[in-house]
Amino acid sequence: MEQLPVPNAPRHGPGLVLGLELVGAELLNAVGGKAANLGELLRARLPVPAGFCLTTQAYRRATSGAGLDTVHAGLAAAAPGDLPGLAGLAAAARRLVLAVDIPADIAEAVREAYSALGPDTPVAVRSSATAEDLPFASFAGQQDTFLNVVGADAVLAAVRQCWASLWTDRAVSYRAIQGISPAAVSLAVVVQRMVDAAVAGVLFTANPVTGRRHEAVIDASPGLGEAVVSGAVNPDHFVIDSGTRRILERRIGSKAVVIRPVPGGGTERTERTARSGAGPQPCVDDVQLLGLELLGRRAEVHFGAPQDLEWAIDSGGAAWLTQSRPITTLYPLPERPERAPVRDGTRVYLCFSLAQGLTRPLTPMGLAGFRLIASSVARAAHFEVPAPHDGPTPYVQAGQRLFFDLTPVVRSTVGRAIVPRVFDVMEARSAAVLRELFGDPRFSVTSRSPWRLLRHIGPVAARARVPGSLLRALFRPKVALRRAEQFGERFRGTLVVPAGSTAVQRLDHVERILGRELFPVVPNVLPLPALGFALLAAAGRLLGPAGGPGALQPVLRGLPNNVTTEMDLALWRLASAIRADASATAVFDGAGFDDAVVPDLVRRYRDRTLPAVVQSGIAGFLGRYGHRAVAEIDLGMPRWSDDPTHLLGVLANYLRLEDPGQAPDRQFSKAARDAEAQVERLVAAAGERGRLRAALVRAALKRTRMFAGLRELPKYHIVEAMAAVRGQLQAIGTELVASGRLTDADDVFFLDLIEVRNGLAGSQLQHLVAERRAAYARELGRRHIPRVLLSDGTEPEALQDGAAGAGAGTPGVLTGTPASAGTVTGSARVILEPQGARLEPGEILVAPSTDPGWTPLFLTAGGLVMEMGGPNSHGAVVAREYGIPAIVGVPDATSLIVTGQAVTVDGAAGTVVPDGPRNGGGPPAGVAPEESAGTR
Repeated sequence: MEQLPVPNAPRHGPGLVLGLELVGAELLNAVGGKAANLGELLRARLPVPAGFCLTTQAYRRATSGAGLDTVHAGLAAAAPGDLPGLAGLAAAARRLVLAVDIPADIAEAVREAYSALGPDTPVAVRSSATAEDLPFASFAGQQDTFLNVVGADAVLAAVRQCWASLWTDRAVSYRAIQGISPAAVSLAVVVQRMVDAAVAGVLFTANPVTGRRHEAVIDASPGLGEAVVSGAVNPDHFVIDSGTRRILERRIGSKAVVIRPVPGGGTERTERTARSGAGPQPCVDDVQLLGLELLGRRAEVHFGAPQDLEWAIDSGGAAWLTQSRPITTLYPLPERPERAPVRDGTRVYLCFSLAQGLTRPLTPMGLAGFRLIASSVARAAHFEVPAPHDGPTPYVQAGQRLFFDLTPVVRSTVGRAIVPRVFDVMEARSAAVLRELFGDPRFSVTSRSPWRLLRHIGPVAARARVPGSLLRALFRPKVALRRAEQFGERFRGTLVVPAGSTAVQRLDHVERILGRELFPVVPNVLPLPALGFALLAAAGRLLGPAGGPGALQPVLRGLPNNVTTEMDLALWRLASAIRADASATAVFDGAGFDDAVVPDLVRRYRDRTLPAVVQSGIAGFLGRYGHRAVAEIDLGMPRWSDDPTHLLGVLANYLRLEDPGQAPDRQFSKAARDAEAQVERLVAAAGERGRLRAALVRAALKRTRMFAGLRELPKYHIVEAMAAVRGQLQAIGTELVASGRLTDADDVFFLDLIEVRNGLAGSQLQHLVAERRAAYARELGRRHIPRVLLSDGTEPEALQDGAAGAGAGTPGVLTGTPASAGTVTGSARVILEPQGARLEPGEILVAPSTDPGWTPLFLTAGGLVMEMGGPNSHGAVVAREYGIPAIVGVPDATSLIVTGQAVTVDGAAGTVVPDGPRNGGGPPAGVAPEESAGTR
């Protein structure tokens, strides 16, 4: 394929105009992402239309006196969620830029570079922002492009419009959400010869929907590619296997709209009519498709990452690439430490972070801690762990989240029988994904004997004396409860670090706690709640038809011995004490999650100047529960004792509840009475089939209520240990600051344990911390996390047809897994992170997932809808105990429901019926307007 010549555009003034062949990734700050990537395509000897770039220096020169500094300051001070304020500032910036005069030397440079392309050559004038087409955020389509621009004057006018488009509402809002300083961004402009496109479109070198890296996806339509990019047309759609060069999917679109250039400049949009008697025909043939796929693969190899490209085929049949950017929406591939053995074949990984109700990434220290914990589990089960700090073989990380290799489970008869059933009650959607994989020939059964599993589980169970614990719980349940309490007391004793320990000794204790003391919690405590749920199932079998799920679920309401509900009710009692004290109530006047009152309360608490009932009440609560937090399984997350802001906000919200009948302690007590009454009804029903059956049902349900609440206890103890570890790490961080190795004590959480030890030995760590903090901040913006991920990047859930949730059954009705019976209609409140969130009493809480740090919000919620979870996941259990109608496992609930929308939640049927937006609806709090990075 012959390439159009690329002119060597002259340089007027240092760096004003550069030919595209002169630019590349090293000039990103001067030419922006779009131009840099086009230059890289040229370096890879790929076909790119000739052109030049007006650099960011030209933009800064032209706008230096425009008064943008005031707008920059306003944007820097504005809250990311203040969309009207951001829009007003963006409009002011656009007016200022459009009013500037282009300096004479810049205008002359553009005219000369344009004339080098040929007299009156039609060109495309494209914005190229410095915060655009980047590996971590593509910002696709946020600045303007002008097509078929003819003449130097028209080019200069389009340049000014491109400059102004740096300040579109959408771009400004997105940059605010991403935390990019308004003063740090600038705009270059690319001018390229137009391709006389017979057909054009987009090409993804990896499948952006399924995550498959070996599939290329091509959309095509006649005329200019703008029709496909803008979504104005239903294009032809093709999926190609890059390995076999086979076209896997063909979907011929209507292609009813064509956008073509108009002689003299501009474009026109025309309706395309189908030829009579002919069915839909593709606009590209197989040879062209395979040629495009090859160009895309060459671009991917050059950039080292999957690419999203725009392309055009001219009237002579030559293919051109007009743009390339990384596909930022692909979830990162699972990665193992360098020393870990390479596993053959495709692997199945389960996201442990999501299973724990955590959607945000973990800090590097949080990940390091789990590697050591996972190694201790593997060694206790007699698995070989060559490097404990790297984690056991099944441990991997992807997108700074925890994943575990479930391939042996999927390929085992025993694993297939047990694990999906566990997920049915803990995370139902993951169970469905795993069952779909059972039919994949890559994961056929290779292990049919249970002995291999027993060989590993047996030593753990014997060491923790699990059989004895189960027998004791059956026949002496009160003794079993006391022994669980005694274990907790002994466990807390192991967390104590001797006073006067050196930093190295503190680090040794951290590794001892994580690598030896923590794991025994699970086999010593978990058998009791497991027995409780097993006895509930056994009672259901004894009851026969009278023991269906609807009859048994009420038994789990108002459970005793649940440390999480005890914590929430203790906070409620504190709120009640504050309400009874006029001086205490007064300090909360006007307080809410989203105002400045709460930070002032935190300051006063730390200064010990709050009224006595508030000061002592908070201190007492934190003395017992201060080790807890939102996202508490991450060592890097502050505990409530570190920062009580969230708790004080929750207290302020509790004080807004005016109906005494809705008081959470009353609701909980009523739930407990209702549960006991249901037990008596079920015993009576069993008595109709014999006295022995009735006695067995009573004994089973009594133990269910006694032990099921202990489900929260293992995690409670684990989080106690993590809080103790965090405290030691903060002390180490303080010493590293004193020795000049770190800037801030909390920087220690952006290192791993080995790096901290190296720092104590003298290594400088600031640069590494800065890189880690930046990567963590970028990952915080990721919304979609796969429950199950294959080692080749495939997301199996995306391959399933008719997944449960939106679109299933009745149109408009969202479906999930029933978690807590009851029906409620109310206003939805979508909350992605509980810190700083506000939930009015009676609102329906809609969340991606929850952990114990969320549960104080449950006390005043009218209902609960979660994207994750199963009927016995954490959020479901707590919701049941409070009698809140709840549904879990509702796909994309936080996107499909908007704050203020009236919804009806039926916790027994597992349905959410949106009744339409209230107060105009609007996006959920804290969510950026819909963006199209990597997918347009």
